[in-house]
Amino acid sequence: MTEYTVTGSFEAREGWQAFETGVDAPNEDVAEERTYAEFGSQHNLKRTQIEVEEVEA
Repeated sequence: MTEYTVTGSFEAREGWQAFETGVDAPNEDVAEERTYAEFGSQHNLKRTQIEVEEVEA
């Protein structure tokens, strides 16, 4: 698997909060989906509250 860096922002109480995280995934689409799942479960967010801007290897 490849280490992907996913950048974007999510809706927090104070406004939009930027993030950058590393994800192990077989391709960019799976890395993006894992980011949605991770932030959704950790921060109790829906997919519409998360904006992924870039996925790069």
